Amino acid sequence: MDKTKGFRIGNLEINLPIVQGGMGVGISLSGLAASVADAGGLGVISSVGLGMLDKYGGKGGSIANIEGLRAEIRKARELTSGVLGVNIMTALNDFGAMLKTAIQEQIDIVFIGAGLITKLPEGVDLNMLTTTKTKFAPIVSSPRAADLIFRYWDKHYHHIPDAIVIEGPLAGGHLGFKRDTLDEPVNTLEEILKGVKSVLSFFEEKYKQIIPVIAGGGVFDGMDIASLLHKGADAVQMGTRFVATEECDASDEFKQSYISSKKEDIVIINSPVGLPGRAVNCQYLEEVRNGERKPINCLWKCLKTCDFHQAPYCIARALTNAQQGNLKEGFAFCGANAYKIDGIVKVKELIESLKQELNTAWEKLQK
Repeated sequence: MDKTKGFRIGNLEINLPIVQGGMGVGISLSGLAASVADAGGLGVISSVGLGMLDKYGGKGGSIANIEGLRAEIRKARELTSGVLGVNIMTALNDFGAMLKTAIQEQIDIVFIGAGLITKLPEGVDLNMLTTTKTKFAPIVSSPRAADLIFRYWDKHYHHIPDAIVIEGPLAGGHLGFKRDTLDEPVNTLEEILKGVKSVLSFFEEKYKQIIPVIAGGGVFDGMDIASLLHKGADAVQMGTRFVATEECDASDEFKQSYISSKKEDIVIINSPVGLPGRAVNCQYLEEVRNGERKPINCLWKCLKTCDFHQAPYCIARALTNAQQGNLKEGFAFCGANAYKIDGIVKVKELIESLKQELNTAWEKLQK
């Protein structure tokens, strides 16, 4: 049985059960997203911090972010006819403007994370939500979060999201858990998947539609994919594996930090935005822990939850520096299995390898 067949989100057909995670700042732009989409997966552009990139001004700001997002979507469209998504964080101060821009550009699907998407942001109304071709998928880390979002949409909009992404505690970047709960058995990706599917069954019955569940966080190889599909996921989300590809929009130095890392180098940090995060340890993070980094002047208030008066560093600037290769003034977010990566390959080669591993693993699971 070929388990590399794709899945559907409404009328969207994705040829493979693989969604490339949106990674900012500037790690997954049009280059990576288009390459994944062209290879049959769902390619995702990260919208966060686009205005911080040199090609969009380098100083942040909502106007630069919007121009950057519009440009990246259009570039990706020129490169592929495959399925494309955008990842947008509710924690962004320009969340509403970015969401509206993605819809105007008719992106296939928007993945919404870093907070619960209940009340629609300014600039996006119910009519826009229900008449656009764009699909919507919240990103959650618990069954409770899924329940809150779907119940709110059901009650207030008589409409529900088209799909959902669940991220477990092994994911890269900011994590939707308290630091001291990361290792609790109830928070494994498999347990969250089970709980979320239970929550969604009510809404699938009420709305007579299938709500695909995409599971992510620590997904590394074909066996991981097969295991999650076997447990009921419709697809998986993979971010870290796509960083070490030729088409990834990160600098060579960023990619090399993954390749050079050991298991003990993958650490949990306290982010200025008030969430734990997973990253590759480096001198910059050591300086933060030692109190050598001082509060910064904020270029612009990009994140609602960041207290820049107290923050020891600007996370947007640190991540941008890393993306551009300056790891003395920044650091690389990563998933828990980044240390397993030993080289850079083309996206097409990676996906072909994952397909073979998946089918082999699926056969073993059936025995």
